[in-house]
This record gives sequence, C-alpha cells and structure tokens, in this order.
Amino acid sequence: MANMADPEHQRELERETDSGPKPRSATAKALRHAAHSYLQRYASSKENLRRVLRQRLDRAIYAYGPAQNGTPEDIEDILRECETLGLINDAEYAALMAKSWLIRGESVRAIQARLARKGVSSNMVDEALAAIKQSHPDVDLQAAIALVRRRRLGPMRLAEKREASLQKDLGVLARAGFTYPLARKVLDAKDDAALYDLIEESQSR
Repeated sequence: MANMADPEHQRELERETDSGPKPRSATAKALRHAAHSYLQRYASSKENLRRVLRQRLDRAIYAYGPAQNGTPEDIEDILRECETLGLINDAEYAALMAKSWLIRGESVRAIQARLARKGVSSNMVDEALAAIKQSHPDVDLQAAIALVRRRRLGPMRLAEKREASLQKDLGVLARAGFTYPLARKVLDAKDDAALYDLIEESQSR
C-alpha cells in the first residue's frame, strides 16, 4: 500500500492538493462518516474501502499535518466495525460483482483479475465463481454472448458488415479475456437465435 514515505505517492498528493480544492480534514469521526457514506453508494471489498479511506487520510495529512487528523489505526477500527455490522463482506461482494460482471459480458479471467485488484482473496473469488457455475456451467460462453449482444458484434451486425468487422470483433472479445476458439464460436453464429441455441446446447451437456 502506498504511504507518505513513498516518493511517487508524495508527488501524487502534491499534484492533487495543488490542482484541486483543499481536502477536508480526516478525523476518526470524519473517516467513519466517509466510510458509511461510501458504502451507501457503492458495494465494496474490505481492501477497496481501506484504500478509499487511506487516500482521504493521506491527502488530509499532507494538507493539515497529522495532529488534526486520524490515523491508519483508526481506519482499521472502522473496517472492523463495518465487518461486524455486515456493511462489508468480501465473500458476498465477490458473489455480487461476479454475477454483475458476467451479465455485462466479462470473462471469468477478467473477473478474477478485477476482484484481485479489489483485494479479494483468490479463495473467495473461486468460491463465488464455483457457485455461479452450479447453475450456469459454461459461464464464459454466456458471458461472451452477453458481450456480443451488448456491443452488437458478429451475428448482431448487419450481414454485409460482418466479415469486414470480424477482426475488430475478435479484438473486443480478446481484450475481455475470452479465448480465440470461444470468440470465433460466438461470432460465427448465424444470428441471435443461433446464440440462444449455443446456450441451450451447453446446458444440455
């Protein structure tokens, strides 16, 4: 985690403070209020909330000095309180976000990477994906189809534009973390009805 002793982090704080409005103080009370306010608006992992609070604390310390602000220990106390109250739960967060991202068309590999960046343990990520696979065995196929539909790729394009757009569409799926064989499978589907058939076939196996 970045801290005040990190030169790059120090330069970032200087840029933010010099270019933007002066930050508010970050007493323990203010940090607790900030945590609750953030969780009212966003789902969050424990580590993500820690980073949000630490960023606010670091900016306030840079602007006002440590005497007028809280401490990293205050943040840890707040995180424990939030866990006790059930406001943060990494297992539930992983399950919620994995489902949401799959519906939007993100691959299993991309979801694993995103949750790892949020500080969720690999075990919790695996458990969340395993629970989804119980009812949707071929989650990558369904996610790829969801992405194709959302972005209007392959079989969702006008017939005369499909061939010219193939490489571009393959690139979209590759960047989303899907393998080439799977990308070709969904992009080669004749039409939207054929995409439904792919899902039905995967569920019947």
